[in-house]
Amino acid sequence: MVQQDEIKLETTGHRDIHDITAEVASIVGKSGVDAGIVHVFNVGSTGCIGAIEFEPGLQGDISEMLDRLIPPSRDLGHERAWHDGNGHSHLQATLMGPSLTVPISGGRMILGTWQQIFHLECDLKPRSRTVVVTVYGESPR
Repeated sequence: MVQQDEIKLETTGHRDIHDITAEVASIVGKSGVDAGIVHVFNVGSTGCIGAIEFEPGLQGDISEMLDRLIPPSRDLGHERAWHDGNGHSHLQATLMGPSLTVPISGGRMILGTWQQIFHLECDLKPRSRTVVVTVYGESPR
C-alpha cells in the first residue's frame, strides 16, 4: 500500500526551522500502514529535512554550523550567474539533504525519545513550502 499527502509551511526565511513530527505522524496514522516506511521530502532546492532533538539550543546550532561551513559569498558560481544572494542557501540545503526516511512498526514511526523531524529554510526570504509525505507498507490483515 502507498499513500501520499502534503504538509504546507510558510517560512520566514533563512534559519526558520519547523518541527513537523506531529504532522508526519498524523499522516502515518491515517494511512493504516502497520509496517513499512515513511519518506518525507522538501520540494525545492533551498530547504531541507532532517532529524534532531528539537530544542532551542540545537535549533540555533544547526543553522550556525551551516553558516560557518557554507557562508554567503560573492565568489560562488551561483552568485556570479544569478546575483540573487542565495548561492549558499542552495549549498546548505544540498549538504543537509531534501529528504528523510523513517521506519514504521506497529503503525507508528520508529523515532528516538528525543528525535523529531524538522524542516529548515536555507533561503534568504520567506517561502511557501510543500513537504511531500509518502507512506509505503503493509496494513494488518
